[in-house]
Amino acid sequence: MTHPHITDSHCHLDFPDFEGQLDQVIQNAKDAGVARMVTICTKLRNEPSVRAIAEAHAPVFYAAGTHPMSVADEPMATVEELVALAKHPKFVGIGETGLDYHYTGESAEVQKRSLHIHIEAARETGLPLIIHSRAADDDMARILGDEMAKGAYTCVMHCFSSSAELARASVEMGCYLSMSGIAAFPKSRELREIFAAAPRDRILVETDSPYLAPPPHRGKRNEPAYTALTAKIAAEAFGMDYAEFAAQTEANFDRLFWKAADYNKAAA
Repeated sequence: MTHPHITDSHCHLDFPDFEGQLDQVIQNAKDAGVARMVTICTKLRNEPSVRAIAEAHAPVFYAAGTHPMSVADEPMATVEELVALAKHPKFVGIGETGLDYHYTGESAEVQKRSLHIHIEAARETGLPLIIHSRAADDDMARILGDEMAKGAYTCVMHCFSSSAELARASVEMGCYLSMSGIAAFPKSRELREIFAAAPRDRILVETDSPYLAPPPHRGKRNEPAYTALTAKIAAEAFGMDYAEFAAQTEANFDRLFWKAADYNKAAA
């Protein structure tokens, strides 16, 4: 049985949870209809090993940045460094970057500085900014808005689980919202309603694996194949059939992650 194609727009295939199992994990994804995945480097010193995964596996693309929870302990990224990394044909996004005041509020100032650098790199490369935002809605909306006024860039709010206000503000700025396994949890009805109120052409799906496995795997290791489980529940929230929802999120991914779409076209 063939499944409609979808893309896991955010996973972490370099994490130890997948060590020695990548071939199987990528095959599982393919079997579930997850034809592409973007693996995210969260510390720039790990970029070579993340790049190697993308180079070794046809369906895998990658992005790199400094995660807000690591920013206090890592060298500050530079715009030049990010722009140089973006020359790789399979490098398709800047980040993840953002603000996390839930776990690492004490480094708020350095997180903001890092976010501004990543935004500038997204602007210069034309690649989408990949945003992690937790317990920082007001600062996030303000910074993204202020920066958008200085010069346009594109952006995805990855693993979106914030307020309806931040969702609206993000969409008004032209950002995309990405649904993770959180949106599939039974208690996440309110979050599904936030997504359902957003324009269909701004929705992506992801796993954030190895974290946040959707039911029935909740609490276990997540993997890109499970994007399909979240997408099925998401389709219901939008009142769409699965094939229609899959086609919509693929079109959205191709529009935002244009470099991955161009790469696939060139390879076809």
